[in-house]
Amino acid sequence: MPEKILVVDDEIEIADLVELYLKNENYAVCKFYTAPEALACIESTQLDLAILDVMLPGTSGFAICQKIREKHNYPVIMLTAKIEETDKITGLTLGADDYITKPFRPLELVARVKAQLRRYKRYNPGLAAPPEPDVLAHQGLVMNTRTHECLLHERPLSLTPTEFSILRILLESRGQVVSAEEMFHQIWQDEYYTKSNNTITVHIRHLREKLGESAGYIKTIWGVGYKLET
Repeated sequence: MPEKILVVDDEIEIADLVELYLKNENYAVCKFYTAPEALACIESTQLDLAILDVMLPGTSGFAICQKIREKHNYPVIMLTAKIEETDKITGLTLGADDYITKPFRPLELVARVKAQLRRYKRYNPGLAAPPEPDVLAHQGLVMNTRTHECLLHERPLSLTPTEFSILRILLESRGQVVSAEEMFHQIWQDEYYTKSNNTITVHIRHLREKLGESAGYIKTIWGVGYKLET
């Protein structure tokens, strides 16, 4: 069952854009342009994460965040046109988990959503996903995540830790596109904001060299990310 995300922004274009990118990642989206509709949704719907614009007519995103924290502990990401230190402190005090400043890159927002959901599930055992399998396989590729070994048509592949991590992410997301931003965050956590955009590209190239004739496994989806061919 897909995670359900609340999106609240009175700027229609931004709300619609966020909805589009989240749906492309197979999330269910509850989108609203006004606070009253969002508050009604919070009361009636089981949500997994909320994305709230700070500046809303009538009721602010801070007030919605405060309302959420009265009954729920799922992650809250605030959208704001300008980060003021006092606003950030206010939001964090009220229970916000992250901030992103407008204008923002949609893929960066998606990466932060995924990171917050991972943390939420990790620290809420009842919500945690089933344990990941030790062995991942795909068209002649066999990876053992416990022993850190990888075989291609029964031939051992010598991979660096980063190459192994990238290939593991692609195997676990088999058939789905993974953005470079998401790879950054999964591999380097918060450091991914400071690393060069070329880093993933270089590691992907090295992976393809090591895969040889099977390099076509990793397909580039221009402007979006990478996926394993199915």
